[in-house]
Amino acid sequence: MVGSVPPLGEALWAKRKGWKVNVDDLGVLFLSEMVGTAMLVLLGCGVVANVALAKTKGFGGGFLMVNVGWGLAVFAGVIVAYASGAQINPAVTLGLVANGATEFGNPAFGTTVPVDALSVLAFIGAQLLGGIIGAVFVWLAYKQHFDDAPEPATKLGVFSTGPAIRSYGWNVITEVIGTFVLVFVVIGFGRQGDASGLAALGALPVGLLVIGIGASLGGPTGYAINPARDLGPRIAHAILPIRGKGSSDWAYSWVPVVGPIIGGLLAGWAAIPLLPLLG
Repeated sequence: MVGSVPPLGEALWAKRKGWKVNVDDLGVLFLSEMVGTAMLVLLGCGVVANVALAKTKGFGGGFLMVNVGWGLAVFAGVIVAYASGAQINPAVTLGLVANGATEFGNPAFGTTVPVDALSVLAFIGAQLLGGIIGAVFVWLAYKQHFDDAPEPATKLGVFSTGPAIRSYGWNVITEVIGTFVLVFVVIGFGRQGDASGLAALGALPVGLLVIGIGASLGGPTGYAINPARDLGPRIAHAILPIRGKGSSDWAYSWVPVVGPIIGGLLAGWAAIPLLPLLG
């Protein structure tokens, strides 16, 4: 139900050919995930820019300010992505698949699609594209401050995560643990509601969860816990004309992708036997 405009597939094909297509719902879900992830990254990377870039009003605000900002960014992203169930994270998408989800979307909104290779790729593609778009808007908002910042590492840190101590194996373990907590608790929240999908939880619990993960587990790697949140902005950093930006640190880029994917899958599988026992 989107205003009074009839679904495109129904209007152009379904009535004429006598078969139902899911392209309309999948398109709505793609847009929902893209916009929700863009909002997440705009506000999340935006708080990092405010804290890290000199001459901003929030310069030097500290890691706790970053944690709170990212939690509120997740809150906003979940609110915006209501139609798709607000996954806005490939690790969540894959974790739900591992947990046995049979459909994506929000039944309350009337937009659902079966879980298959196409819908999984569409969700992840939308999330990655949204991450790029959100990062571009962060650069536009802080353009003068990026130009004025002398350190390339500071500029990259606005867009993507990096380790406090570089040790790829241990960095992956940190991301696995943080993402496991995120996805396991999110699935646990979902069991307490009548509807499926993150939007059924309400946005506030998810935002508070992200603040908690950042405050507790964010120190070693900056808690990407979301491949789209890290890879999308890293791609934006690579392609944007940022003055004196330096390297995009592709040598590390696989860590905040592989770690969260492993953590999300493990959480989805672990939730199957454990959550029923835990109530």
